[in-house]
Amino acid sequence: MELILSFQAWLILAAILACLEFIVPGGILFNLGLASLIVALGVKFQLLDTWPMTLTAWFIIACVLLFVMYFVTERFFSDTKRIDNTFEEVDSYGKEVTVVEKIGPGTHPGRVEFQGTTWKALSDGSEIAAGSRVTIICKDNISLIVEPLK
Repeated sequence: MELILSFQAWLILAAILACLEFIVPGGILFNLGLASLIVALGVKFQLLDTWPMTLTAWFIIACVLLFVMYFVTERFFSDTKRIDNTFEEVDSYGKEVTVVEKIGPGTHPGRVEFQGTTWKALSDGSEIAAGSRVTIICKDNISLIVEPLK
């Protein structure tokens, strides 16, 4: 227990933790080392004179430093990435497209131009001529289900 109240022991621990930050980066070990340095100063100036008080102070200081460092880094190094809709079928519903190859009659597939390429397209069974504008109403596997514009 005497080692916990040793100024030199806390300085060595601070140095070890700060050096380990180069091996395992992330800031946590540096914060623990800084907390050890603050506790070493508390031990040196006899502000921390019992081992429970010393360990409690180290724990509280380390937690406060971690929270403070988190908010500081979040403010200056905030992430500006934005995640768009990853369910692309939602983006295709209601879009107007042009029929490239006649669709129908019946279940005969045709082709529409959508997103810079042509897609296999089906309708409700009616015939839709090439060059017509249609609306995508849903998707069936890799085929688009379309209906004529109203």
